Amino acid sequence: MIATITRDKGTTMIKQTLCGLLLGAAITGQAGAAEKLTLVLDWYINPDHAPIMVAEQIGAFKAAGLDVKIVPPSDPALPPRLVAAKQADLAITYQPQLHFFADQGLPLMRVGTLINTPLNTVIALDKNITSPADLKGKTVGYSVSGIEQATLATMVEHEHLKPQDIKLINVNFQLTSALLAGQVDAVIGGYRNIEALELKLQGKTPVVFNVEDYGVPAYDELIIVAHRDAVNEPKIRKFLAALKQGSDYLHAHPQDTWLAFAKAHPELNTELNKQAWQASLPLFARDPAKLDRARYQTYEQFLFDNKLIKKITPVEQYAVELD
Repeated sequence: MIATITRDKGTTMIKQTLCGLLLGAAITGQAGAAEKLTLVLDWYINPDHAPIMVAEQIGAFKAAGLDVKIVPPSDPALPPRLVAAKQADLAITYQPQLHFFADQGLPLMRVGTLINTPLNTVIALDKNITSPADLKGKTVGYSVSGIEQATLATMVEHEHLKPQDIKLINVNFQLTSALLAGQVDAVIGGYRNIEALELKLQGKTPVVFNVEDYGVPAYDELIIVAHRDAVNEPKIRKFLAALKQGSDYLHAHPQDTWLAFAKAHPELNTELNKQAWQASLPLFARDPAKLDRARYQTYEQFLFDNKLIKKITPVEQYAVELD
C-alpha cells in the first residue's frame, strides 16, 4: 500500500495524514473488520485516477472501514457490465456511455463523478487551422463510430460548415501516430490531458479545440457507476466520502502525491504522466457525489437528436446524488 512507504520527500506528510485518519476511525469505532469493495477501472492505472490513488495513499478508504480492491480491466468494455452482472461493486466509465447503457436497459446508476469536464478534443498540427471552420476539405481521423462523428458534425455545424465538408477516416485508436505521419490533418478523440501533452513532448505545437467550446453539450468524462439495486448500500457513500478526501488532499499537495504515486508505480514514472498529473488537477470533481441533473438531461437530448439512442430516459433512472 502506498501509505507504507519510507521517509523521503513528500511521504512524511502522507504518513502523518494516514495516522490521523486511522486514529479518527478507531475513535469512531470504524476500525473493525473492513468491508470489501471492488472497483474496476476504465483502463490501466493512470493520472486520470489520481483522486482514487491518493485516497488509497492517505488511508482514506481504510479509515472509512473499507477494503477497496482496485482492478484494471482486461477489456475496457467490461467494467460497467461487470457491475451490471453484480460481479463488481463499482466501475469507472464515461457519461456518454452511461446514456447508451440506459437506452439498452442495463441496471446501472451513476453514483459519483471523477472528472467533471470533457477530455475529448480535436487536435491538429497545422498552425493554419485556427478553428474547426478551417477543417473544410481536410481529413480527420477518429476511432469511435457514432459518438465522435456526431460530436465533430456538431462542431463544424457550429462553425457554419456541413459535416460532408470534412472527410473522416477511422485510424483505429492510432490518433497521434496518424497525425504525426501526415495520414490525417486532424484527429478527434485525443484527450486534452494526454495526447495534447504527448505531442508537445515530441516537439510539436498542437492546435487543440475543446469539444464543448463548439456547440457540444458539456458532460462528465469519467463517472462511477453502481448496480441499481446497490445504490443505497452504506459502503458506496463511504467510498465517495473517502474519494472526496483523496481529491481534497490531491489538490492541496499535488507534488507530494505525484512523488508517492511515482514511487508506488515506477513503471508509470514518465515525463508524460508527470505532466498529465498536474494538467488533470483542474479537471477532477471536487465533490464526487454531486450530480448536475441538467447536464445529463441535455446530453441525453443531444444523443437522441443525433439518433444515437432510441428514446429519452429520465435522469433518475440512471443517475443519483447520494447525500
